[in-house]
Amino acid sequence: MKLSDIRFPVYVVHTDEVATRDGLLWCNGQVLDDKNVSGETIGERRLHSPHKNLYDLKYKIDDFASMTKHRGRFYVDSNGKFFIYEKSKSAQLKYHLIGKVERKDFISLIWISGIPFPFELSRPPHTLERYAGVLYIDNKPSFLYELSEEKKKDTWRKV
Repeated sequence: MKLSDIRFPVYVVHTDEVATRDGLLWCNGQVLDDKNVSGETIGERRLHSPHKNLYDLKYKIDDFASMTKHRGRFYVDSNGKFFIYEKSKSAQLKYHLIGKVERKDFISLIWISGIPFPFELSRPPHTLERYAGVLYIDNKPSFLYELSEEKKKDTWRKV
């Protein structure tokens, strides 16, 4: 499965013992997804499922950046596809000064010194957060990893 095939948000599953039978996705004897009922997403199908023994989806991950920070390996996406995500690539984490913050209706655009495009953030940064840690995949600034009050030493992360 490629990253482009994954539909976010994804949900954490705590085991790889997942099986599909008769349109049902089973995990530890509980129903994870029911493809026999109508619905575009796993959430809609779970709401309409007549099965009462649903597997608890306690933790939701909204984007790839959040998934790289998570320590788990087993996930189900919004389409109901179970997948295993193995961190196999090293990426540089570089810290830059935040240049400008544009507040929009639902997001904030963070412009970072030395990067010609903004990053989207669901909340505006705290006034003390002046530096942004950016993950570079294949030597290209890929996504905002974290915000910090001081400039940290450049390092790397597995993605």
